[in-house]
Amino acid sequence: MFHIALFEPQVPPNTGNIIRLVANNGCSLHLIEPLAFDLAEKNLRRAGLDYHDLAKVSKYPNFAAFSAAMKSRRIFACTTKGTQSYDKVNYQADDVLLFGSETAGLPIEILDSITPEYRIRIPMMPNNRSLNLSNAVAIISYEAWRQLRFAGGQ
Repeated sequence: MFHIALFEPQVPPNTGNIIRLVANNGCSLHLIEPLAFDLAEKNLRRAGLDYHDLAKVSKYPNFAAFSAAMKSRRIFACTTKGTQSYDKVNYQADDVLLFGSETAGLPIEILDSITPEYRIRIPMMPNNRSLNLSNAVAIISYEAWRQLRFAGGQ
């Protein structure tokens, strides 16, 4: 299945919602530190309901450690600065969908390390900044899963 990676997430309820999401769509969640909260935080636990035990969650001290763990997997930077729409990608099982923090997105040095055709975006109305992080993760991860005919789902 796919890998969802959050770079320095800031908002506990968003991460909690994403934990619930990955428990339901079979993705693995990768959290790249520093986190702006503790994983035991009440708001995060409330948003994730009772799905925490069903989700596969890993933590990394920095982007370099995360990149090393992902080895030869394709990493897609999900960003408003993307060069192509998320629905134009032919996803493969084991792809990584990397999302930036709610307040700053992905830093330029990370974006520059990802080939332009792997920088994807969700179309939006002009002059809007971004979508909510958990909504963006849901949109892109479900499109990727749909392309695999919802393998493993029911």
